[in-house]
Amino acid sequence: MSLAARPSNIGTRFHNYLYEELGLDFVYKAFTTTDLPAAIAGIRALGIRGCGVSMPFKEACIEHVDVMHDSAAAIASVNTIVNSGGVLHAYNTDYEAVAMLLAEHRVPPTLTAAVAGSGGMAKAVVAALRDNGFGEVTVIARNEATGRALADQYGFDWRADMGELRPGLLVNATPIGMSGGPGAELSPFPREAVGAADAVFDVVALPPQTPLIRAATEQGTTVITGAEVIALQAAAQFELYTGVRPTPEQIRRASEYSRS
Repeated sequence: MSLAARPSNIGTRFHNYLYEELGLDFVYKAFTTTDLPAAIAGIRALGIRGCGVSMPFKEACIEHVDVMHDSAAAIASVNTIVNSGGVLHAYNTDYEAVAMLLAEHRVPPTLTAAVAGSGGMAKAVVAALRDNGFGEVTVIARNEATGRALADQYGFDWRADMGELRPGLLVNATPIGMSGGPGAELSPFPREAVGAADAVFDVVALPPQTPLIRAATEQGTTVITGAEVIALQAAAQFELYTGVRPTPEQIRRASEYSRS
């Protein structure tokens, strides 16, 4: 199962496609909740094998799990819960996906970078940037307390807004541009900043072509989409749930199916 403020069918279709192809006796469903503690208690009480966790629950769920594994503990953010005999184990596969995509798209760490957001996904992005050798990163967040804390944790800078900043890499780690949300038609960065960037990375998966990605594509800028993030992080989740690692070809087919 998965928990999100605005559940989509992308993860559901991805996981169920692979369960069927590999002959595994699992089913994946997406939910939202207004009672997070009860929802997570239900994972344990009903013997549900695992749960994907999306915005805005990545940090709030921490107090309700039993074991924080390194990938989640290092950034205090959870995107995967695995129920092992009634013990809830927490992981973060977002970090792995972001790090892999930066390498795959050959985004040079010499670029300056700006990350919009200061929540759980932003933590995964900032940690991955630091660990991939990016040395000049600015966290853009209106919430000074969380934004400054995230920037300070990794030795980076914080700003409340972009201002005249024109970094080479822009990363959106907010819900802005997400289908069904209040900012669905908006971009987290001004057009001038998008036009000056060498690469643009949007973690929003629905739709894959967010306003930010569309603007960057129109200008011929290198783009990394949330659809790519969700495919890689879902493959890592799939392995945690089932013990089976899909092949790259299976991941590709499941990802295409999930977006069809």
